[in-house]
Order: sequence, then structure tokens, then C-alpha cells
Amino acid sequence: MRTCGGWWLKLALGLWAVCGAGGAGEAGAQVFRLSYSEGIRATPYSGRVYLFFQKGGRRDPRFGPDWFRPGPMVAVDVVDWRAGEPLEIAADRPAGLIAFPKPLADQSLAGLKVQAVARFNPLVREVGNGAGNGYSAVADLPDPLPADQPVELVLDQLVAERKFTESEWAKLLRVPSRLLSEFHGRESFVQGAVVLPASYHTAPDRRYPVLFSVSGFGGNHFQGQRGEPVTEKNAEGVEFVRVFLDADCPLGHHVFADSANNGPVGRSLVEEFIPALDAAFRTVAAPTARFVTGHSSGGWSSLWLQVAYPEVFGGCWSTAPDPVDFHDFQRIDLYAAGENMYVDREGNRRPLGRSQGRVLVWYDDFDRMEELLGPGGQLHSFEAVFSPRGADGKPVRAWNRQTGVVDTRVTESWKRYDIAHLLESEWATRGPKLKGKLHVIMGDEDTFYLEGATRRLQQALARVESDAVVELVPGKDHGSLLSSELLQRMRNEMVAAYLARHTAEGGLREAQGPGQ
Repeated sequence: MRTCGGWWLKLALGLWAVCGAGGAGEAGAQVFRLSYSEGIRATPYSGRVYLFFQKGGRRDPRFGPDWFRPGPMVAVDVVDWRAGEPLEIAADRPAGLIAFPKPLADQSLAGLKVQAVARFNPLVREVGNGAGNGYSAVADLPDPLPADQPVELVLDQLVAERKFTESEWAKLLRVPSRLLSEFHGRESFVQGAVVLPASYHTAPDRRYPVLFSVSGFGGNHFQGQRGEPVTEKNAEGVEFVRVFLDADCPLGHHVFADSANNGPVGRSLVEEFIPALDAAFRTVAAPTARFVTGHSSGGWSSLWLQVAYPEVFGGCWSTAPDPVDFHDFQRIDLYAAGENMYVDREGNRRPLGRSQGRVLVWYDDFDRMEELLGPGGQLHSFEAVFSPRGADGKPVRAWNRQTGVVDTRVTESWKRYDIAHLLESEWATRGPKLKGKLHVIMGDEDTFYLEGATRRLQQALARVESDAVVELVPGKDHGSLLSSELLQRMRNEMVAAYLARHTAEGGLREAQGPGQ
């Protein structure tokens, strides 16, 4: 899920509903007539087309939805739609339409802004801001809406690819991946932004430890695009090369876990990216000088990387990770027969997001919103990582999207990604390699109900007598957990872990005995 640029920002989802046939109301006869120009696409398009509506605001509607305050949306799938050919979306023709938060005929659209989008590029997660996707200008809908006058929307612009701007201190490391290219059958890369420490250009003989950072859902390596070094705050003078990794992928956030749908993303990082990093920059190329951190989906990623590759990384500091025990997947036991993602055992709707005790978004609404948007959403992202690939080439669904009923035959296969289960069941072999390396911190009032899984992880690690540090911080939620004090504390702990084996300048200390 998003972090500070992740789950909590992202979970501003909304009240989505799949549109059924609805009666025509005031706006029942409203027609939106779409077309796209040959200048942005010369070949026929088959895929999903959207209308995004918004009340006011400075940003275009296509940049939505705001998870907690989403505007109305409509989508339709097209086949061989050609340039210049009109495509009509009408409230009184609901067949094939998907709409939020209710059927188009029942929407109050007068006075709103509207913008059309076509998902031309299937290899990007984002819809309205995905590079290569087509979009129209924003139209202001009059109040009242004229029922006999179609709203014309011409998609004549393409979302430009975002370019990473390098500086003296921030470099893009984009490594061709043979592993991913063979898996996907297309040229693929693993990439990250490398932020250099303040002394890098003036101390040519010095080498530096590496701090890998994984952003939450919706974040990427652009968080490392900057024009100045990071100012370190430790008396020992330790400086880090910081690497902001890109975990964004067409199916969401791949969390650096090798999977049947996203491919060998963890191996590509460890076997291809890290060697290229060590070759290109003056790093201390040793596991004891590599640390990994992240928040939300990035928190899960960092913990997974440390657990899956205990001999590659020297410590992880994971904050507010996505579910780390699938017996408590945001309060849902994915292994229990009869479980439902949308309602609990008493028939009450399941909440997905909260703030100060108030529910902000419900699981069923969130899920239906994602169904409208298509592949690449947060819940889709979980299935893309944890589920096997189906005969249709897509991730196997873990629950029924109409009823919410969990398919335990599928979720049982998720167990190999259940971090608490993995650690407890394989502690005899993994434990010795993880001594002193595991740090997990969670607010006990997490916005997305993630604290239960972390508490179960804490209990599992206690049972195996691990020295892992697993904390639940009273009164903190997904966003408020990452205080400046906590960030500095974690950095101090990384510095101490590094200095236990190395000098501040990158030298290796004398051997200190087993486990030191």
C-alpha cells in the first residue's frame, strides 16, 4: 500500500459500484460523444475508455481518483475503435457501462468538469497519468444539462513519458534485466535513483554503505530526483549512498517478490541491479553495508527482501508494512473457510480505511472502484504478487468480485508469501542469518487496519525467540507514524549496525568473533 507517498495517500479510494441497468433520471438522456484524432493513434484501439468527473479543483479530472473523495467515473470497453469514429456513452444505454458511484442515469453531473481518457498503453499502472495514454481537454458541464445536446470530447493529447532529471547528486541507474526480459518477452529493466552523499565528489578514496528505499503503492524512483545531497545527522560521520528503487509495474507494485505474474523481480534486483550499482558507484560492496527500508507496500518490500535474501542485506527497517500475516489480512483470515472480503461473520460491512475512529472507505466500494479502473490497483497488486497465473494469463482471483467470498484454494497458495508463516516455519535455517537484522514498526491505529498482522508477526517471532524488534506505537496511524524523530532513530540504528563491521570511511574493522 502507499507510504508517505504510498498506501495511506493512495487509499483515498472511493465508493465504486459496478453499473447495472438503471432507470433514466434527469440526466438519463445525457450523451457523451467521444472520438480520438489520428494524430495520437493511427491504428484501431481495443481496450478501456473512461470518463472522469470532478467538482472544481485545479487539477484535471484524469488525475483522480482521490481515494477518500473520488468524483463520479464511467468506463466502457471497446473493440477496434478507430480514429475519428464517434463513441457514444449515454445514460439511457447502460449496457456495457461500468459506473461509480451508481448508474450513470442516476448521477448528478450538472456543473461538474469531465475529461475522457483511453488506456492506450497497457504497460503502465496509472490511467489518467500513464505515459502513452490518450486524453481530451476538460469540458465544463452546464447546469442544467441540455438533454438534447451531446457533450463532445476529442482525445487529441497523449500523456508524455516522465523523464528523470539527473543532477550532480542524483543519478538514474537503469539496468537491462535479462531475467525480466526473458520472462515478459520484451526488453525490461530494473531501475533506481542513486543519491550521492555530500562528500562523494571531494573524497575520491572513500567508499559508502548503501541504504535502499522502497516507496509505497504509487511511489517510484522519482522520489530520489533532487539537486542536493542528503544531509546526514550522526556524530560518527557515516554517510550513505541512497538508492530509491522503482517497484512500479503494469500490475501495480511488485514488492520485489518473485511471482508468477510479475516475474523474477527480486532476483533481478539482487543478481543484476546490485552488482551494477557496486560497479558504477563507490559503495562498500558487502552485505553488512547494505540496508533496506520502506513504508507501507515499501515496508512489506523491505521486510521481504531481508527475509528472502538474508545474506545480501545487513538489516531492514520496515514501517507500516502491508499484511505480514495472512490470518489477519486487514482483519480478514484468508485461510478460514467461509470468509468474505466485504462482510464479516456477523454480516457487517468491512471497513478498509479509517481516521480517528471514523470509517473513510469500505472494502466493497474500494474493490469496485478498482474493478472500474482495471489492472494495476492496490488490491489487484496483491493478487498479481501472491496468486498463480491463470489460464487466461491473468492473476487468479482470490475472492469473488460480486459476493466477496474468499477462495481458500487460491489463498492457500499465498502462504509462501506469508512472512510470519515463513519465518516461524523456517526459523531453524533463516533465523541465524537474520540475527539483529529485523526491525518492524507499526502504529497501533493504522489507517488501513494493518496493525493486527504486525502484532501476529511479533508473537510468531517471540515464539521462536528471535531478537527481532517489532513495535506497535500507541496512537499512530499510517501517516503519522513516520515522524522526524522515528526517521532519525532508524538512521542512528543503521549507523550503529554499519559501524559494528566497518569504519565511517568504508574500511573493514578487524574480525570481532561469531555473530559480531
